[in-house]
Amino acid sequence: MSASKIFRFCLTLLLVGAALWAGRTAWDQYMESAWTRDGRVKADVITISADVAGIVTEVKVRDNQLVQKGDVLFVIDKSRYANAVAQSNALLASQQVEKSRRTSEAKRRAGLDSSIVSAESKETADAAMGAASAQYQAAVSAHDLAQLNLERTVVRAPVTGYVTNLNVYDGDFAAVGAAKLALIDAASFYVVGYFEETKLPLLKVNDKVEVHMMSGDAVLQGHIESIARGITDRDANMGRELLADVNPTFNWVRLAQRVPVRIHIDDKPQHLDLVAGTTCTVVIHG
Repeated sequence: MSASKIFRFCLTLLLVGAALWAGRTAWDQYMESAWTRDGRVKADVITISADVAGIVTEVKVRDNQLVQKGDVLFVIDKSRYANAVAQSNALLASQQVEKSRRTSEAKRRAGLDSSIVSAESKETADAAMGAASAQYQAAVSAHDLAQLNLERTVVRAPVTGYVTNLNVYDGDFAAVGAAKLALIDAASFYVVGYFEETKLPLLKVNDKVEVHMMSGDAVLQGHIESIARGITDRDANMGRELLADVNPTFNWVRLAQRVPVRIHIDDKPQHLDLVAGTTCTVVIHG
């Protein structure tokens, strides 16, 4: 065999070996390393609704606007609640006068001799004073409630965040508890990576994490904050008799379940604006 043939044979063996080695390395990297392309950016979403009912007189924000904590979002008509405060003020003043009168009367009778005022009369005066005091406290509570309802006609942002899905306009009727907009907490963004159960032994809390956004070349740094301890069993339901309804079929090809892993974001590029729901690749550096 000539030297050139031997050289070509050896070169072919080297290329085949390099290809096998590269393939094995890629397979190990894909199957055995702790990473997943199934990642999602998430954030705390606060549903904003009115605590009192009424006509919306003013909307102070726009959709997708950044608002600070305490900023006014929208205002409900105050007329009815202002009248309730005025009425509670009048009732409170009346009960205060009644309480003072009953207290003075009870003290005056308590200071008189038993030959002038009977014990029964003193007890009646004390009972009337107690009833007047209770009615006064009820009037104070009614006044505080009316004042609180008046303050709640102004709906404010509970956190600094982004207005989204704005669904309230001037003239709308705001019912109590009816969602009018959502507020995404700007300080609550985090990442959830859905890892196969076969890779869970490679994950530990506080492991360093790299998050590669699909929207560009941006890379976020973070660490594992927690690992979920339960997922839904789709094959085990509850029957009509409250007995287990287990699926009698079994798939020969079993896919590994995916478990949510919560990742805290430690650092991100200043120019990057995170959007809840976007996808990313999560790589764990244990």
